[in-house]
Amino acid sequence: MIPNCIARRLSHDLAVDLGTANTLVYVKGRGVVVNEPSVVAIQKNGRKGGRVLAVGNDAKMMLGRTPGDIEAIRPMRDGVIADFEGAETMLRQLIKKAHTGRRLIRPRIIVGVPSGITQVEKNAVRETALSAGASEVFLIDQPIAAAIGADLPVMDPVCSMVVDIGGGTTQVAVMSLAGIVYSKSVRGAGDKMDEAIMQYVKQRHNLLIGEQSAESIKTTIGNALADNGAESVQIKGRDTLTGIPRSIAIDSNEVRDALTEPVSVIVATVKEALEEIPPELSSDLIDRGIVLTGGVALLRNLDKRLHKETGLAVRIADDPLSTVALGAGKALDMGDVFKGILN
Repeated sequence: MIPNCIARRLSHDLAVDLGTANTLVYVKGRGVVVNEPSVVAIQKNGRKGGRVLAVGNDAKMMLGRTPGDIEAIRPMRDGVIADFEGAETMLRQLIKKAHTGRRLIRPRIIVGVPSGITQVEKNAVRETALSAGASEVFLIDQPIAAAIGADLPVMDPVCSMVVDIGGGTTQVAVMSLAGIVYSKSVRGAGDKMDEAIMQYVKQRHNLLIGEQSAESIKTTIGNALADNGAESVQIKGRDTLTGIPRSIAIDSNEVRDALTEPVSVIVATVKEALEEIPPELSSDLIDRGIVLTGGVALLRNLDKRLHKETGLAVRIADDPLSTVALGAGKALDMGDVFKGILN
């Protein structure tokens, strides 16, 4: 048995952003070393469980393309664990990728979780991380981690507002003195946008497309606000009337129409937060504005749309995809400073 003090020196402690769309792993002293889709492919063998074929990028390529004995699953839905065994398998494999050379040592792990999730959901995250190889598990609210990752002064008596928009949730949080003054989490963000695009293409063009095609459309020509000119891309799918594959062109104006409802939900959630926070903190937001994090922060003109709707300055974090992982990593590196915000 390796004494705890020695094991801790040998171990590379980890911070994990266990996201609906992507999982990122931060290694203490090295930064973000894993950033892969939250997907695991398993070959079923007729018994409980099965053989893991792929995790992350390789598994995502199999979505919608697997034969009957192979299942590609997304174990995270709406920011929480939907498939315990799948999440454990995925996290174990990603920890192995990040923890090379120290596999005999069980790392301590900080995991970012959506604010407002239930105690049952928190326990599921803890159990998953422990089963995947962690020695200790700490939880940190994703909005706080995002604020730390965006270099906001979360420990100071000033107001900071973060809008973290990932694959499964939109989280709006207002923080001061290392605590959350107000938070609101709406389940549904990037995934809802993909679904809206799939539904629009089906209704408008009688064409069935998959999740990956919809995501590609969103990231390529998705737009939250009308601007000059229109871009278009070719998409391929199956005709709902004939059943025959065909391709069509879709332009950015159509995509913006398709995204009207999910974008409006984000705007409404932000405006609700601004109405609910104490007046003393509102003045700080006039000076400091709003910071966007998460993958959907990169949706074209979303920052301009929020500025138009709120009148406040809106900026996108320098690395919005990695902000939560970076913030959880800083909390890991500076444990004494941020220990009060860990659960």
